[in-house]
This record gives sequence, C-alpha cells and structure tokens, in this order.
Amino acid sequence: MFTLTYVYRDSTAVLGPLAAYVEPHCYDLCADHADRLTAPMGWELLRLPADEASEQPSTDDLEALADAVREAARPTGPVVEPVGQGIEVGRRGHLRVLRSDQPRQ
Repeated sequence: MFTLTYVYRDSTAVLGPLAAYVEPHCYDLCADHADRLTAPMGWELLRLPADEASEQPSTDDLEALADAVREAARPTGPVVEPVGQGIEVGRRGHLRVLRSDQPRQ
C-alpha cells in the first residue's frame, strides 16, 4: 500500500509508503495503482522509496494484535443473563421483536 499526497503550491504529487494518519489531500493506493500512477500535465511526481519490510506485518505484530483483541473481548464483570420470559411485540418475516418481562420482586 502507498499514500499519494498532492502539494498544490508546488505542482507536485508525492507517492510514498502508507501513511500512519489521515491528512487532507492524501489518498491510499494499492501497489497496482501506485505502479501505474502518472502526474497531471505540468506536475512533478516524486516516488519515495517504499520500506519493503513494513509491507507485510510480522507474525509478532499479528500475534500482538490477536492478543489485544482477545483481551478486549474478555468480560470484565459477571455475566448477567436476561430474566423472565420474552413477550413478542412485533414481527417482520421470520424475525421477532421480544421484550423481557420485568422481574418480580
């Protein structure tokens, strides 16, 4: 992936490695489109070297991401199950809208 940035004041288009944050006048491109990119007439196109090592995430990065997702999905407190029998209050096709009875105290 690559990021294309236009510098209108200098009539320059800059194609470089994928940006880490969003900015106005920046566009992310796949490798195929980045290879075929041409600048408008009268503009200069600068191609910054792509860091090949950062193209594919390492297995350490993927494992760290998976661990973070698992940790975020882990319940933090006791799991509260719904109480009471659901009452059908609406239907659309095979889907039903249920409302739970209030628990008796």
